[in-house]
Amino acid sequence: MNLIGISINHRTSSLELREALHLNRDEIVSLIPRLKEQIFSEGVVISTCNRTEILGFPQTEGLGVNSIIGSLLQAKPIDGIKPEHFTRFFSCGAVKHLFSVASGIDSMVIGDSQILGQVKEAFEISEDLDFAGSISRRIFDTAIKVGKRSIKETTIGEGAVTVSYASVQVVEKIFANLEKKSALVIGAGESGELAAIHLRDKGVGKITISNRTIERAETLADKVHGEIVPFQFLKEHLHNFDIIISATSSNELIIHADEIKTAMKKRKGTPVVLMDIAVPRDIDPDVRKIDNVFYHDMDSLKIIVDQNMQKRKEQIPLVEKIVMEELVGFFNWYNTLDVVPTIKSIRSFFEEIRLDELEKIKNKVSDEDFTKIEDMTRRMVGRLLHNPTVKLRGFAESGANIKEVLTNTLILKELFNLDDFPTNGKSDSEENHNSEGNDEKK
Repeated sequence: MNLIGISINHRTSSLELREALHLNRDEIVSLIPRLKEQIFSEGVVISTCNRTEILGFPQTEGLGVNSIIGSLLQAKPIDGIKPEHFTRFFSCGAVKHLFSVASGIDSMVIGDSQILGQVKEAFEISEDLDFAGSISRRIFDTAIKVGKRSIKETTIGEGAVTVSYASVQVVEKIFANLEKKSALVIGAGESGELAAIHLRDKGVGKITISNRTIERAETLADKVHGEIVPFQFLKEHLHNFDIIISATSSNELIIHADEIKTAMKKRKGTPVVLMDIAVPRDIDPDVRKIDNVFYHDMDSLKIIVDQNMQKRKEQIPLVEKIVMEELVGFFNWYNTLDVVPTIKSIRSFFEEIRLDELEKIKNKVSDEDFTKIEDMTRRMVGRLLHNPTVKLRGFAESGANIKEVLTNTLILKELFNLDDFPTNGKSDSEENHNSEGNDEKK
C-alpha cells in the first residue's frame, strides 16, 4: 500500500509551531485542490489545536513526504520549522497511526473526546471536494469504527482529566440534583469558560458569570444561557449561590474567609461548594474551616486529575488491541483487492471457452438438447473454478502467506494469459454460481 503521510503534533513541536501551522476549514478547502493537482490522487487533511496531518496516495512513485511538507509550508509559510518537527508515516504504519489518532491514545490528553469527531469531519471535507477514493473511504470508515469501539469497550474517555472538568465532577458528587442549584463562575478566561460550559452540560439550574471586563462576562453568559453579576458587586451576592468556581488571573485573593462566613449566615447554613482553580489562589483556604463549606483548590483537584489520567493510561493496551484487530481486518480486505481481479479474469477466460464450444454445436443439436448442454457446461465450469476461487480468496482474506498468494496470482495470469480478459463485471458462470450451491464465500 502506497499510503504516506506527515504529522506535526504535541510530541514533535512546540505549541507556537503547532498554532502557526494550524489550518482552519477554509484553509484546508484551499489546500486540497493543490494537493490533488501536485501530489495525491486521494487523501485527507486533519488539523486540530494539537496536530496537523496530511495523508494520501501519491499520483506517482517519485512523490514523497518532502513534497507534502513543501505544500503545507507553501500554504502556511513560517520560520523555525525543521525536518525533525514532522513525523513521517508509510503504508501500514500510516494506517495504524490514523487508527491510534481516532481512538484517542495519540492525543495530548489521552482519551480526548473530540478527536474522533475531528477525524470524521476532516474526511467529510475530502469527500465534499472529491478527494476521497474507495480505499481511503474504507480506511476512514475503519478509523471511525476504532474510535467508537474504544469508547464503548474501554474506559479510555472516562474521568475528568482537566481541572475545570474535575471541579464540576466533584460538585456533581456533592449535590445529587444540580437542576435546583445555582452556580457562580468568577473569571471568563479559558478555565472559567470551560467550567461554565461543563456546568451547563451537567444541567445546573442557573449559571451566573462575573468578570472584571463586563463584555467578556456577557459573552460567556450568552454562551451558557446565563446571567452576569458586575464584578464590583460580586461580594454582595455570594450568599445567592450553591456553587462558586473561581478562575481569575488576580495576584490577590478575590474572596476572604470573613466574606464567606457572612454569606453562610445569610444562607442559614445551607451548604456551599467553593472551587478555586486559579493560580495563584482566588479564595482564602481558611474557608475550609467554616461549617457546611466544601472547599477544593488546585492541589486537591490535581490529585483527582492525576488519578483519572492514570486510569486512562491503564486502558491503552486494551485500545491498542482494538487498533490491531481492526488493522488486521482492514488489510485482510485490502489484500483481496489484488486477488479479486484475477478471479474474475479466470472466470472470464473459462466462460469464453465455454461459449465458444457451445457455438460450435449450436446448430448440430435440438434446442432442447442445447439448453441441457448449456446448463451442464455452466455447472461444470462453476465446479471446476469453485475450489481455486475459494482458496485464493480465503488466503487473501486471512492475510496468511500473502506473498505466496500474490506470486500464485501472477503465475495464474501468466499461465492463462489473463491480461487479455476483463476484470470487471461477472461472467455468466459466476452469476449462476450461487444457484448451484457452490457459493465461493462458503
